[in-house]
Amino acid sequence: MPLPHPHPDLASLDLLVSVGELGSISAAAEAHHITQPAASMRLRALERTLGVRLLDRLRTGARLTPAGDATVEWATDVLRDMRTLMTGAAALRAGQRSQLRVSASLTVAEYLLPRWLEQLATKWPHVKVALKMGNTAHVASLVAGGSVDVGFVEGPHYSRRLRSREVAHDELVVVVGPEHPWRRRHRPLMPHQLASAPLVLREPGSGTRDVLTEALAEHALAPSTAMEFSSTTAIKTAVMAGVGPTVLSSLAIAGELRTGQLAVVPCDGLRLRRTIRAIWAPGRPLSAPATRLLAIAASRPPHFYTG
Repeated sequence: MPLPHPHPDLASLDLLVSVGELGSISAAAEAHHITQPAASMRLRALERTLGVRLLDRLRTGARLTPAGDATVEWATDVLRDMRTLMTGAAALRAGQRSQLRVSASLTVAEYLLPRWLEQLATKWPHVKVALKMGNTAHVASLVAGGSVDVGFVEGPHYSRRLRSREVAHDELVVVVGPEHPWRRRHRPLMPHQLASAPLVLREPGSGTRDVLTEALAEHALAPSTAMEFSSTTAIKTAVMAGVGPTVLSSLAIAGELRTGQLAVVPCDGLRLRRTIRAIWAPGRPLSAPATRLLAIAASRPPHFYTG
C-alpha cells in the first residue's frame, strides 16, 4: 500500500524519540547537532503532519503526551527497520561478501542444499561457502551465536527469537527393510502399532525425531527405541540389516526405494509432514549471497514420496 502523503520524515521521528529519552528539546537538539529552534520547528511540523499533540512543553523541559508515547513506540520500530534496510543495502553495495557461512540439519544438507548451492554458484561464482551440519538444535545454536550467516532446519524446536522463513515442506514416512513383516501388510499401520515397535531413530534434538515424537504424543503415545544414530546413512544401513523399522524423510530414501532395499509402509492417523525453514539472527541483516540462497531455496520445493 502506498504511503499517505504527506508522511513524517525519519529525521523528525528520530528527534522525537530522543526527546522522549533525554527529557528536553534542547538536549535532543544537541544530540542531533541542530539548534533548539530548528528542533522545535521540526517537532511542531511533525505534530501538524500527524494531526496530534506529541509533547507537553514545560518550563523544565518537554514531556511526551500519551499520543507522543505511542508515536515513539511505533517510531522506534520504524527507525530500527530502516537501519536494518540501510545496513543490508550497504552489504549489497560492498558485496557481495566473498564467504557465505551456512549451517543445515542433516536432511537439508544432504538432499536439498547441494542443489541450492549449485544454483547459487551459477550466479555468484566468487562466493566461497562454508557449511556446518548438525541436528536442528545445533543449527539454531550456531545461528543464534553468530557462527553462521543463515541456517536451514526441519524441526519444530528452534528459538523463536530467531527470524525465520518457510522455504519448503517435507514428508516423513515409515520405512522397513526387505525382509520385515510389515512389508507384506495389506492395511496401513495405526499409531499404536508404530509406537510399540522398537525403532531405529535419530538422536534427540534432531528434527526427524522431534516431529515423530510430537505426532505420536497427539495420541498419548511415545516411540520405542531399538537404536539411535546421528547419521541417516547409518539408520538406513541398520534398517536394511533387519534391526527394525524407522521413520525418515522421503527425500532420504528415494534411491533405496528404486532398488528395493527399503520400502515405505503406509501409516494412518499421524501428521508427519514438516516445514523446512531458513533461520537467521535478528539485528544482523542477511548478506547478498545469503539472501540469494534463501530465494533459491524458497523457489524450489522438494519432490517427496506420496505413497
